[in-house]
Order: sequence, then C-alpha cells, then structure tokens
Amino acid sequence: MFTATTQDQMPDLDTTLSMSGLEFMQAMRDGTLSRPPISALMNYTLDEVTAGKVVFRGTPTFEHTNPAGGVHGGWYGTLLDSCMSCAVMTKTPKGSVYTTLEYKVSLVGAIPVGCEILATGMIEHAGRSTGVARGEIRDAASGKLYATGSATCLIMKLRDS
Repeated sequence: MFTATTQDQMPDLDTTLSMSGLEFMQAMRDGTLSRPPISALMNYTLDEVTAGKVVFRGTPTFEHTNPAGGVHGGWYGTLLDSCMSCAVMTKTPKGSVYTTLEYKVSLVGAIPVGCEILATGMIEHAGRSTGVARGEIRDAASGKLYATGSATCLIMKLRDS
C-alpha cells in the first residue's frame, strides 16, 4: 500500500476541473495525481479504472476492528462509498465534480482481518445532475461476497469545458 499524502499534495480545483472524471481517476491510478489520504488510513489502493467502473484493492488490519474484534462496518462503508462514487466520477465531464448524496450498505459476511478484498463500483446511471452506482466487496482470492451497496451522487458543473 502507499503512504499517506498531505493536503498540500492533493490536486487543486483548477487541476480537477481541467480534465474529465475518467482522466482524473486514471491519473490517480497511474500516480500522476496524489491519492486521497483516507485511502492510506483505510489501507486501500485504486486498482482498476474504466468508464463507469472502478475497483479498489484493500486489506482491513487490526486498526480497522471494532471492540468485538470484527472489521468495523465503517470500513465496509468507506470502501463502498469510495468505489461507487468514483465510478460516478468516471462519467463526469470536464469542468464538473461530484459529491455523494446518500449511500446504503448491506453487510452479508464478516471480512477476516488481513483478507485482501476487491471493492467494485459500477455505474447504473449518469445524467446531467445525478449519478447512481452499485457496488460490492468480494474476497480477492475466492470471490466470496462480503457486502453490497448503492449510492446516489450529485454531479455539479462548475465550469464550461
């Protein structure tokens, strides 16, 4: 996994708006743009980016457990919010950004600490002002399903392209 980035290393708004969402996500994947600090904290990286689909690869560690010793539901939620909203990002035009309006997570299995997972977000709809995506978390080796989710994002045009 990569190391944490600091706020001053994050892309500024002008940089973000100068490219399409797909170009932005590809630049993060390729290391041209810094990845968000939350990804280091939550121990995940951007693995795949295509138009309408994003895959993160991550591994929960002891630091991500709840008092009962299981992987905290917030870890599942963070990974699903990230992959689903970034799938929407891949469909935003140059001059636009997005933000999550709401997301839902359904846990269907306990992820073992140390288990490598894939969190996949897939676009369902990308319009002028909203985007809808679905997601899932699966065991990277076996494909076992651990969680599913859905998200609605607001797409905001800030500049003409």
